[in-house]
Amino acid sequence: MSPISLPSGFEWGFATAAYQIEGAVNEEGRGKSIWDTFCHLQPTRTKGADGDIACDHYHRYEEDIESLVKYGAKAYRFSISWSRIIPLGGRDDPINELGIAFYNKLIDSLLARGITPWITLYHWDLPQGIHDRYGGWLNVEESQLDFERYAKACYERFGDRVKNWITLNEPWIVSIFGYGNGWNAPGRSSTNPMSTEGDTSTEPWTVGKSLIMSHARATALYNRDFRDSQKGQIGISLNGDYYEPWDSNEQRDHDAAERRMEFHIGWFANPVCLAQDYPECMRKQLGDRLPGFTESEFALLREADVDFYGMNYYTSQYARHREESPLDTDFLGNVEELQENKEGISIGEKSGVSWLRSTPNLFRKHLTRVYQKYGKPIYVTENGCPCPGEENMTCEEAIKDDYRAQYFADHLDAVGKSCSDGSDIRGYFAWSLMDNLEWSDGYGVRFGVTYTNYDTLERTPKRSALLLKSMFDQRIDDVLRRDTSEIRLDEPRSHI
Repeated sequence: MSPISLPSGFEWGFATAAYQIEGAVNEEGRGKSIWDTFCHLQPTRTKGADGDIACDHYHRYEEDIESLVKYGAKAYRFSISWSRIIPLGGRDDPINELGIAFYNKLIDSLLARGITPWITLYHWDLPQGIHDRYGGWLNVEESQLDFERYAKACYERFGDRVKNWITLNEPWIVSIFGYGNGWNAPGRSSTNPMSTEGDTSTEPWTVGKSLIMSHARATALYNRDFRDSQKGQIGISLNGDYYEPWDSNEQRDHDAAERRMEFHIGWFANPVCLAQDYPECMRKQLGDRLPGFTESEFALLREADVDFYGMNYYTSQYARHREESPLDTDFLGNVEELQENKEGISIGEKSGVSWLRSTPNLFRKHLTRVYQKYGKPIYVTENGCPCPGEENMTCEEAIKDDYRAQYFADHLDAVGKSCSDGSDIRGYFAWSLMDNLEWSDGYGVRFGVTYTNYDTLERTPKRSALLLKSMFDQRIDDVLRRDTSEIRLDEPRSHI
């Protein structure tokens, strides 16, 4: 099959996150984050791994930018470490000028090579200082004021050159994995036997509101004080799977699939993209455990109009309704999540991690649904996979990542098909630029297009890294209109 075309001007590149790659956690004034604390808990919650060194990007960023150049990337999405900018995190705490200097060097190096920086303000690494001071995201009023001040510092120091801002990365994961099942920092849960603190029935919903209002304050601030002069754009990155009914002939499973997506995506997208209340199904199940919005908060949400919806997508699942009433600790919408349907058909081809199966056809449905429901232009801010068995491969084996190359090709075609459905999709960031600390999974799972040797920190490009440029060249309309003799493919291929 021929590749499916993408719109003219389509932006593409690679994505990373600060704690997963930077290292240098105690250097040049950086303060501790909740992930520094979580990774050093005993017994370990992260398979013995931590981000103390990670990929040492802090000292090797020039090498990593050269990789972006080699791969032909037009853009690079990275996150800023809040505690590197404001070590204690609070609005009255001092700014760390050495942290500012590092990100200035990174931004300037990208621009000097013609690569557009995309900054994520928050990718999970809350300063430990404000977690200790007032509970961090558990305090709705304090956290949003501190996040607003941090965002303002970033706009003031970097906004003359940075025109693309993402406030939060995956607030669902922050709320549920951090305060529901306790799998991520700060590890609070009343259902996880390794957690000593937390209340799964209430805390995720409080944290969710803190994140929504923090996003709103940071976005309204940009719209009010910085947009006219800096002429940038701002949005949010939301994760979420697409769900199909486990039994296509059972209406209750159709309802369960839609309800699961409302609990996953609508929880944040309703207030952020529509300035509306949470989905009705959430209100019905959670009652007063789900914090409400005041009229003044709705007014702020309206002021915080976003330019785009950042979509982090990896896989899809089947949803099956449950007969029983939901537990107070349920955060899925009272559904079962399954990878095979009633007929035993798999949702997709297995990857190198149990929860992810390749589902490009459902990615198309997901993109189209989100665009039609929320009406915002979409940037795919994360998409990628580990290859089957990759965590046990040598470097020589891992760089032959045909599974990943095919995953990218299939999912890019899904983007093109959703565009033909009428969706406005403007960019794509592959996750990730390099193998890195995969949070509580440690250093085993490898999502990178660059192989990282964690002993020597040597980087080696995988096949997919060198193929992505040609994949985009084959698909983007303005590239297709150029003389095709300018486009050199490294080797013959059918449709990647």
